[in-house]
Amino acid sequence: MINTESLTDIFFDLDHTLWDFEKNSALTFKLIFDQLDFSINLDDFLLEYTPINHAYWKLYRENKISQDGLRINRLTHTFETINFDVNRSQIKEISELYIRHLSSFPHLFDGTHELLNNLKKQYRLHIITNGFEQVQHFKIKNSGLEPYFDNTFTAEKVGYKKPHPQIFQTALKIANTSNNTSLMIGDSLEADIEGALKVGMQAIHFNSHAEEEHKKCPIIYSLADLDFLIN
Repeated sequence: MINTESLTDIFFDLDHTLWDFEKNSALTFKLIFDQLDFSINLDDFLLEYTPINHAYWKLYRENKISQDGLRINRLTHTFETINFDVNRSQIKEISELYIRHLSSFPHLFDGTHELLNNLKKQYRLHIITNGFEQVQHFKIKNSGLEPYFDNTFTAEKVGYKKPHPQIFQTALKIANTSNNTSLMIGDSLEADIEGALKVGMQAIHFNSHAEEEHKKCPIIYSLADLDFLIN
């Protein structure tokens, strides 16, 4: 269970935790494919893209590919998998349109505003995200999350990606708090949970995309379940 007696600060991941990445991403691709007049089945595309995107983000976290490599290769791999013919120029255009439009969609997981409203009365709230600096700030602003958070720490700005200890340590230092009074909530066991636990923070795993069960920290499947662990 979570020890709330000394808890002062809660750090959230953004994508797949508060901001509904899969829904917003699907709407972005629909917009792009309609704009480019692509005769492509969106469901078939997303069925392949979702796990491919997760795999390339893992490579990016591990510094095995660059930011550009992530953006281009996840699309190239997906189109090859569904045997849809696109050229290098089209891939680049889709990648640029995706980054341009993604943050304009504001959909959050159910109960996000109610949860943050309640937590803000008791705790200082912050975001730690591996997402790109400019894109993440647009997401936060356009989805109405900005008023809740004292700080947003992006891997791009800090210079280290979760689960590297340095991004958590930098966040704790700038937030003027300590590991034993802080809690991390995120969707990734590897990046959010294991990263936070290694620096002595408490953690809650919001298992929003069916990761394996574990006993490293409490697991929830809905943001509403946080009420039973924190409040």
